[in-house]
Amino acid sequence: MAEMGSKGVTAGKIASNVQKKLTRAQEKVLQKLGKADETKDEQFEQCVQNFNKQLTEGTRLQKDLRTYLASVKAMHEASKKLNECLQEVYEPDWPGRDEANKIAENSDLLWMDYHQKLVDQALLTMDTYLGQFPDIKSRIAKRGRKLVDYDSARHHFESLQTAKKKDEAKIAKAEEELIKAQKVFEEMNVDLQEELPSLWNSRVGFYVNTFQSIAGLEENFHKEMSKLNQNLNDVLVSLEKQHGSNTFTVKAQPSDDTLAKGNKSPSPPPDGSPAATPEIRVNHEPELAGGATPGATLPKSPSQSSLPAVVVETFPATVNGTVEAGSGTGRLDLPPGFMFKVQAQHDYTATDTDELQLKAGDVVLVIPFQNPEEQDEGWLMGVKESDWNQHKELEKCRGVFPENFTERVQ
Repeated sequence: MAEMGSKGVTAGKIASNVQKKLTRAQEKVLQKLGKADETKDEQFEQCVQNFNKQLTEGTRLQKDLRTYLASVKAMHEASKKLNECLQEVYEPDWPGRDEANKIAENSDLLWMDYHQKLVDQALLTMDTYLGQFPDIKSRIAKRGRKLVDYDSARHHFESLQTAKKKDEAKIAKAEEELIKAQKVFEEMNVDLQEELPSLWNSRVGFYVNTFQSIAGLEENFHKEMSKLNQNLNDVLVSLEKQHGSNTFTVKAQPSDDTLAKGNKSPSPPPDGSPAATPEIRVNHEPELAGGATPGATLPKSPSQSSLPAVVVETFPATVNGTVEAGSGTGRLDLPPGFMFKVQAQHDYTATDTDELQLKAGDVVLVIPFQNPEEQDEGWLMGVKESDWNQHKELEKCRGVFPENFTERVQ
């Protein structure tokens, strides 16, 4: 019997909740149709707008801070590998070997300390700050439901009072329900009216403390790193002095303006040879000035006789930065709007559902944002080449990723 009673209570509660939802739905419909008035509080609505703005700003700050921390970690790994390389090439009999190794160790410790302090003094504070928003957001939604209940009870009471045939018992019960609904709503309303402005005002102090912490930590980090770099420079100067006769001279390299990518310039023929005239090959040969025909030999100055041949490489046709389909071999298999390829240089762990999860070495096909205004600075839209080759569906595969984790390859 006790079990049946418990089930009966549960069933009754479910039925009551269903009835409340139906009543609220009917009340909202009547309000939208203008057949029932709605209690308005412009001051509270402004507080809600401020709350939503504050939540949006805080969420973005948290996301950008996580990206910053990921970049610090990537830089730490890169610095560590560079120092390891120096340790490997630094021969045992060279002066300053122990000092160089100690500098590398201290550099590694300094990077770890910097990252950990950023987590402790910025990210954890950020998480705590945002942790209060879900509860308040839930209470705002509940207040909205209780306001609908109050309006519904008020309209029901008013309709019974204005009815031609009055039922005093129903009127008394309706009045009792109205007072109860009003009390529940006002209790929630008063609490939120106090908390929301206080929360809104707290953002200033939070932003100040957060960015002061980041700025201070970064300043100290660079000061200490500068000392280590100076110490390393002193070690290398000492090495240079001991092996001064083996100084390495950096020779000038050919300019990218005179050599097409991937092509080597042939050795120039002797001066005066017909082949010494620079050779220029392009896709389309426009009519030369003065009516000269394409391919005609042009006069050259004496200084031109020793110039290397210049080859202009052709590229697929583009429109507004995107490669036209069919303009090159294999382009038809690329996603619509494809712009260029990048390769991940570091692992990246996605922190949101719209982000790509990357492993070092992954190739990503970069495409434009559907709405350019949604693009944040330092972020690109793309689809991993492996996912595109497997699914050929942008909606399932595309996502955003930090540009500084990748390197352009095509």
